[in-house]
Amino acid sequence: MTGQYHRAVPQVLLADDDVELAGMLREYLEREGFAVTVVHDGAAAAELALGGAFQIVILDVTMPGVDGLEALRRIRRGSRVPVIMLTARGDDIDRIVGLELGADDYVPKPCTPRELTARLRAILRRVQAPPESAGPLAAGGLTLWPQKRRLEWRGRSVELTSTEFNLMEVLLRNAGRVVSKNELSEQALGRPLARFDRSIDVHLSSIRQKLGEGAALIRTVRGMGYHLVKD
Repeated sequence: MTGQYHRAVPQVLLADDDVELAGMLREYLEREGFAVTVVHDGAAAAELALGGAFQIVILDVTMPGVDGLEALRRIRRGSRVPVIMLTARGDDIDRIVGLELGADDYVPKPCTPRELTARLRAILRRVQAPPESAGPLAAGGLTLWPQKRRLEWRGRSVELTSTEFNLMEVLLRNAGRVVSKNELSEQALGRPLARFDRSIDVHLSSIRQKLGEGAALIRTVRGMGYHLVKD
């Protein structure tokens, strides 16, 4: 699966029912070196995303019919392709729900093309980045293979989104010490943590659910960040 992320021109799927905005974003992104396919409804977006031809997907939350959240649900049933949600500024509920459903990040609307481009590049850079070490990382029954982008808990494979995997890689590389939320955001999402941003907490909550008993290894240190138990 990881091989698809190494094409010369990143393939981007953009779903937004605002035809004028979608056209403007496509024009800007194509000038920045992306190949962009635009659709205007969630059903088409989900179908195309599941086809495996795109390196990253951008979904507007408020599309008529099948909205962005339902499209994300459909995508996550069969794909871990990175997904960025476009949400209304100040609408924390849509952001949190989107992250809980497996979105990798969100950009509040109205957004600037430059901001969206920066988020796209940050996520793709993390997915494409060569592993810092060839060998697996291990702690407390967890084993992570950076190159394969694979995580196991006591021999059981754990299916993670790209951002969830990035977070676990950062925690495992720093097993035994507290990692601040800002460090996690910088290294896993490729951006500083904004004030009142709950993205890291929501992603870690999702990871804990997927780990089951292994969730006890990830401890919250109030006012500081997260600590992955080493042994």
